Amino acid sequence: MRTVLVIDDNPAVGTALDLLLGLREIRTVIASSPEEGLAALAREDIDLVVQDMNFSADTTSGEEGVALFRAIRASHADLPIVLLTAWTRLETAVELVKAGAADYLAKPWDDHKLLATVENLLELSEATREVARMRDERRRRRKALDDKYDLRGLVFASSATLRVVELACQVARADIPVLITGPNGAGKERIAEIVQANSAVKAGPFVTVNCGALPSELIEAELFGAEAGAYTGATNRAREGRFEVADGGTLFLDEIGNLPLAGQAKLLRVLESGQFERLGSSRTRQVKVRVISATNADLPAMIQMGKFREDLYYRLNVIELRLPPLAERVEDVVPLAEHFLAGQAQFDEGARTALAAHTWPGNVRELKNAIQRAALLCQDGVITARDLGLAVVRAGNGRLAPEAEPDREAIESALKNARGVISQAAAELGLSRQALYRRMEKLGVTQG
Repeated sequence: MRTVLVIDDNPAVGTALDLLLGLREIRTVIASSPEEGLAALAREDIDLVVQDMNFSADTTSGEEGVALFRAIRASHADLPIVLLTAWTRLETAVELVKAGAADYLAKPWDDHKLLATVENLLELSEATREVARMRDERRRRRKALDDKYDLRGLVFASSATLRVVELACQVARADIPVLITGPNGAGKERIAEIVQANSAVKAGPFVTVNCGALPSELIEAELFGAEAGAYTGATNRAREGRFEVADGGTLFLDEIGNLPLAGQAKLLRVLESGQFERLGSSRTRQVKVRVISATNADLPAMIQMGKFREDLYYRLNVIELRLPPLAERVEDVVPLAEHFLAGQAQFDEGARTALAAHTWPGNVRELKNAIQRAALLCQDGVITARDLGLAVVRAGNGRLAPEAEPDREAIESALKNARGVISQAAAELGLSRQALYRRMEKLGVTQG
């Protein structure tokens, strides 16, 4: 059951809140002094604290409340705390909110506003705990991967990438083809490198062929080799194909959807038997090659159009590793950005928020270019949202882009919609509570 700890020396406050919160099936634990409150925190599972700011008679400075807040923060860094103020200077409560308090309410409080604040913060607290649990689980799984496998220095933090890497490591030892799908610039070649590095042929060569970068008439010669004069423009000497070069190792076929139908038939034969002939030769050659392919194309749709062989698709797609676009793995963005920055500068808060909010249609490649550009443009070694040069947009839910600062009208509208509940208004604007308070103070906006 959700539990709120009320720390207030006035018994009437505890009783009133117990009755009010009980209507929402929220359990209330009551403490009449800071010492009792801290003892309750030590013995019970508390989801939220509502604390007074003064506990001694004829005291209105709020110093006792500040000391209590700091004591709670010292042992419960993420526990949401709501401040109740009566005689305390409002500036003191605002300073504590900037220091991490969830919100403050004036006595006598408005029941509707108090319930809305508590409900929102309890939901937020539950979500925060779940996020922390998932983050710890990701760290545990990541450490297990690092201890057991060679991840080739891959930088990531998201669950989506973690799942792909786990599967890549799991299938690496199996002597079967792997198909890596995902948009351009997402990092498919890095996943292929991880498969190779943990495979039974990791000591062998790792050969890459970009089928999309070669003219269709040259792809077969590139893959299977050619005898002297086998085609127009061929050299006067025989050349090895990539399958021969990759013998005993791995061949990575990027943009496999660009392989012409004739080449697809030969590739199917190599996958099934390990045999092929060079262009212009009748001699059958034998190789042992692990094939990893990648594409950003819709191969099933190409099959329907007669542009890709169905039998080859199922031969390549024994295991599919789908690498999502960067927009679906937001947790990877800042770690990747810091990796690309390599200590040349540092990001300010606005830049970090802008990085996480951008949709990155060009994926990791676009991110790398943006960081290189920002590192050149920034001043005094600090990268701002402006240095990144990302598009300023207003999302469909009404949130402002992180690099756009909300004006007075936007803040007052959000406060009105949230009925004065700061945490709810901040969420609507896409800001932290502390950031919203700073903007309110700057613009002279009152909570209302």
